[in-house]
Amino acid sequence: MGQKVYQMSVTFAIIKERKNPPDRRVVFSPEKCQEVIRQFPDAKIIVEASDVRIFPDDAYRKAGFEVKEDVSEADVMLGVKEVPIAALIPNKKYFFFSHTIKKQPYNKKLLQAILANKIELVDHETIVKKSGARLIGFGRYAGLVGAYNGFRALGLRDSLFELPKVETLADLDAMKAELDKITLPKHIKILLTGAGKVAHGAKEILEHLKVKKASITRYLSQKFDEPVYCMIDVLDYNKRKDGGESNKLEFYKDPSGYESDFMRFAKVTDYFIAGHYYGTGAPYLFTRKDAKQKDFNINLVADISCDVDGPVASTIKASTIADPFFGYDPKTEKETAFDAPGAITMMTVDNLPCELPKDASEGFGDMFLANVIPAFFNKDKAGVLARAQMTTKEGTLTKRFSYLEEYVSE
Repeated sequence: MGQKVYQMSVTFAIIKERKNPPDRRVVFSPEKCQEVIRQFPDAKIIVEASDVRIFPDDAYRKAGFEVKEDVSEADVMLGVKEVPIAALIPNKKYFFFSHTIKKQPYNKKLLQAILANKIELVDHETIVKKSGARLIGFGRYAGLVGAYNGFRALGLRDSLFELPKVETLADLDAMKAELDKITLPKHIKILLTGAGKVAHGAKEILEHLKVKKASITRYLSQKFDEPVYCMIDVLDYNKRKDGGESNKLEFYKDPSGYESDFMRFAKVTDYFIAGHYYGTGAPYLFTRKDAKQKDFNINLVADISCDVDGPVASTIKASTIADPFFGYDPKTEKETAFDAPGAITMMTVDNLPCELPKDASEGFGDMFLANVIPAFFNKDKAGVLARAQMTTKEGTLTKRFSYLEEYVSE
């Protein structure tokens, strides 16, 4: 007879998002909660009352879940954005994006409070495979909304068409239906960087618009009578300083021997969608000096990765859902109107999936159920929780995150 896997009952709480501006996303929709219980009868889910969540409290009640003001009975708290210090419940296990793993100064006090309250923190960003590849995230939705927003900016700036804001639309299908109404300029050339979920989300929009994909060679050397895009990865826009053969593993390990080769694309690109992940120490794609060159052709950037004052020189600030566009004047290196003559039109919203809360929540819930929930009931046999846990119930950092020691003790 097969040995029965030991199962313990676990109570999960869907917690209220308290960050401002309000985030309407959630880890599990009411339907996904039902699926969790079906697959794992030893799981219990309670829901903290919320007036901002994309799925109203009544939808959870109708699905058979208790909605309460106080969820402190739960073992595991499931949230999306940072939990304010005052709302933390000591001695619990929390899941949320803490924005601390890169030693972000603005959240140092939050991590200190988590340790002081003996909370076991799992940051959604730290939920990874053995290889380090992320298992869950909102990347696809950032890519979808970011690419759409870039086209919206183009339409407004050049008086070509008017796309509505994504946040005013019901869902992804409604967003795609709006794109069906527009016609792109005939000769537009679009460059997309990246190879992950963000870039593939943006690619989905380009393919929905039936933009033709061009090879690097053709993109760089030919003119086209229809809109085209080229999707490039890290070794396409970086090259070895010594002219030797590039190697991806080597680049990721130590990019110091590489320099940017992005200008060859900048000379022939109109609209640049930045969907890449930027690693510390890697060469900048283009600098402020590069943007001043006469042959720098890019006039519209949707910087989905949004590293301020980083690899995309024109990203001088993060924009907001309320005010998504601004202009970057390459001559003065200052902000100007998004439609000012000679400016690079910028879209640098850093919380794009918030504009598509229903689809983003449903997609996130699929990944969380597939990759995280089983670990609670199979003794974490794949090591997902062990790898992801940042802090312990003793109030210390786990070994993998001990590099944050200095950051929290300052």
